[in-house]
Amino acid sequence: MKIHEYQAKEILRQFNVPTPKGAVAYTAEQAVQVAKEVVGGDLWVVKAQIHAGGRGKGGGVKIARSLDEVYKISQQILGMTLITHQTGPEGNVVKRLLIEQGVNIDKELYVGITLDRTSYKNVFMASTEGGVEIEKVAAETPEKILKVFIDPLIGMQLYEARDLSFKLGLEGLQHKNAVSFFLALYKAYSSIDASIAEINPLVVTKEGEVIALDAKMNFDDNALYRRKDILALRDLDEESPLEIEASKYNLNYIKLDGNVGCMVNGAGLAMGTMDIIKLAGGEPANFLDVGGSANKETVANGFKIILSDTNVKAILINIFGGIVRCDRVAQGVIDAAKEVQISLPIVVRLEGTNAPEARKLLAESGLAFEVASSLGDAAKKVTSVLRAETVFA
Repeated sequence: MKIHEYQAKEILRQFNVPTPKGAVAYTAEQAVQVAKEVVGGDLWVVKAQIHAGGRGKGGGVKIARSLDEVYKISQQILGMTLITHQTGPEGNVVKRLLIEQGVNIDKELYVGITLDRTSYKNVFMASTEGGVEIEKVAAETPEKILKVFIDPLIGMQLYEARDLSFKLGLEGLQHKNAVSFFLALYKAYSSIDASIAEINPLVVTKEGEVIALDAKMNFDDNALYRRKDILALRDLDEESPLEIEASKYNLNYIKLDGNVGCMVNGAGLAMGTMDIIKLAGGEPANFLDVGGSANKETVANGFKIILSDTNVKAILINIFGGIVRCDRVAQGVIDAAKEVQISLPIVVRLEGTNAPEARKLLAESGLAFEVASSLGDAAKKVTSVLRAETVFA
């Protein structure tokens, strides 16, 4: 789950992570009130709050040098459709702002924490290339990203934070404050089931302060049952309506831009299915993991979600029968297809326990299933169906 920048900073302040003084505003009038009564001073930053990076490049972050400018800029940004490299071409409508104090910046750095699944440890990353898209740094100059792998049972140690600060070229008061910042940030990350904590940029001021000028935090969905306070921060306006609907049925769904609807059991198999569709010349329309059961109810709900996307022109079902038998899955697919009344071409690949029986059930169902013998065959069948439809359209 994602949250807004101002919400992430509210959490960070609870763990003594330094952030600029600021607060959220929903109207231009509130923005002026926040600037005057909460922030103070004579220099403010007005920041659009959407679940995407690159807001500054899209015109969603501006500096105001008077309360009149705070009002005018707030009016301009509120209600605008902000398009960044992370929103896609449709953009996100801005419905709230963060009004913050201006900061006397000396250096811009990057820090981020996430789980490294290869080492089974948390990785604390830092770079002197703050304010730059970290993906670009990783691709073009990976040597500029410092990494510390931290045992989650022990936590970040003082010597690790000190070594990281020295490698970033910090000295004196800046070094001291950076060490405190790193330890506090790691404590925040590890205490609240975060999956990502990213500060870009982390600024060092001319006065020696180390401050989170921006903040991004994502959370492990599987831990939200015990994080009601975090769950309360969810902003449904920032999520796809189909993804919200899928979450009601405990389906893991992410909408994409293609035309092949995918229904798969298992996240890894779903990723592999999308890859092989692309290799066959198609474009997946979604990631959809129906979980281990893949029964009539979950399949029917999966169909409803997939069919709600008008871009979908064909559906590929790829199920591996390990815990659940393939013949039971096949019967669930047949029953669900009859209930939902699907008119689109459906290609089904079932492999695992009782796969031959499952294929026989599909063939004798009276429904127009294309049964595939392998994942590669399934991808070829579904893309050939799409090409045939294009020819005869």
